[in-house]
Amino acid sequence: MTVTKMSWRPTYRSSKFRNVYGKVANREHCFDGIPITKNVHDNHFCAVNSKFLGVVTESAGGGSFIVIPLSQAGRLDSHYPKVCGHQGNVLDIKWNPFFENIIASCSEDTSVRVWEIPEGGLRRNMTEAVLELYGHSRRVGLVEWHPTTSGILFSAGYDYKILIWNLETGEPVKMIDCHTDVILSMSFNTDGSLLATSCKDKKLRVIEPRSGRVLQQASYKNHRVNRVVFLGNMKRLLTTGVSRWNTRQIALWDQEDLSMPIVEEDIDGLSGMLFPFYDADTHMLYLAGKGDGNIRYFEITTEKPYMQYLMEFRSPAPQKGLGVMPKHGLDVAACEVFRFYKLVTLKGLIEPISMIVPRRSDTYQEDIYPMTAGTEPALSASEWLSGIDRDPVLMSLKDGYHRPNQLVFKAPVKEKKSTVVNGIDLLENVPPRTENELLRMFFRQQDELRRLKEELTTKDVRIRQLELELNNLKNVSPKDV
Repeated sequence: MTVTKMSWRPTYRSSKFRNVYGKVANREHCFDGIPITKNVHDNHFCAVNSKFLGVVTESAGGGSFIVIPLSQAGRLDSHYPKVCGHQGNVLDIKWNPFFENIIASCSEDTSVRVWEIPEGGLRRNMTEAVLELYGHSRRVGLVEWHPTTSGILFSAGYDYKILIWNLETGEPVKMIDCHTDVILSMSFNTDGSLLATSCKDKKLRVIEPRSGRVLQQASYKNHRVNRVVFLGNMKRLLTTGVSRWNTRQIALWDQEDLSMPIVEEDIDGLSGMLFPFYDADTHMLYLAGKGDGNIRYFEITTEKPYMQYLMEFRSPAPQKGLGVMPKHGLDVAACEVFRFYKLVTLKGLIEPISMIVPRRSDTYQEDIYPMTAGTEPALSASEWLSGIDRDPVLMSLKDGYHRPNQLVFKAPVKEKKSTVVNGIDLLENVPPRTENELLRMFFRQQDELRRLKEELTTKDVRIRQLELELNNLKNVSPKDV
């Protein structure tokens, strides 16, 4: 199969999204004074839903993130309460798509934690998590919620493993151990029956998550994959990466044949990682580079040329990461089809960027708002683990989103029992969570070994003395007594 090269020459075709433009929110609707983390890990450090904005923050000792109600825009108080239960830097946070007060975080301390944020936001620092999940032997870089099941959470660590957690029991139910290096990204198809991963070993994989079986694997020399995203129900994957000439590149793949990409195209020669965002409702792809100020957007089609370049949003302020608002949190009256929350580290600023389809009519635009994935899970964790797959429960955005979710998240009450990983009981022997803890434990063990050796030497000397005294007693004649 030959690889198709995209052309940047404008091809004029009828598209309702041809004139989509980005609009930055007014200053009073931005979030200012936030100590955004300076961590260089390639993640977004930001998560958004229709209630809260979560941002990983800079902190001295341990790791923390901040949760702000969206209604509290403006300048943040320097003493605003944080979620600060981790002992190492927080590397990723994700909101549960079905419980809007539940957020998962992972950290350098090897743990994954699930937190319940009270209504109205935090009033004091939160240190107690609803669930603390230990199973990785090294730091955990990614967390991802299953798209149709409320109680299934995936985590990827620097031990090259993906753990699947059943939050109804609080235990790991599966370990996917097919990667040979650090996992860079994870993406699910629409019903969550397939998982795509990109890895530092330069391979792209499509995995059946329940069995851990690798269905397809690509190792294409001309395209080093960094990020991967499923393109809805189109049976296509899109990856961002680097070409053999170190230019930033995107590639489109058939999920059932990863031998060669369908289309690949060089973007530019910048060095920041390209983050892809796909909107399955509008079939629009957004590309945002780390350290860039611009966001390019394309329309994805099933026919050639497959990817149609639309326009580019430009901004002078570089972005460290981007959070994305779920569909039910968008402003339908303004014809808003996507909303980013851009992290500007140098200014301590988070600014919303709305992608808007210009329309003159004030009525509901059904053609740009089809039925979309809602806030009700399609199946329970036990159903998914038994082998059942279901498409998401759809909802309409007409008349806005006002229906509250009646579901209640219930954390399992865990009894103290052994959780053995690699022969170590993690509840009795909690592994060191940071490099400093590892060094402290190492030196403590060295001191303990030295003490035990000295004690052993002392006892050896004492044993010899007692043996000599015993021999002396035996050699004494009865006359001398």
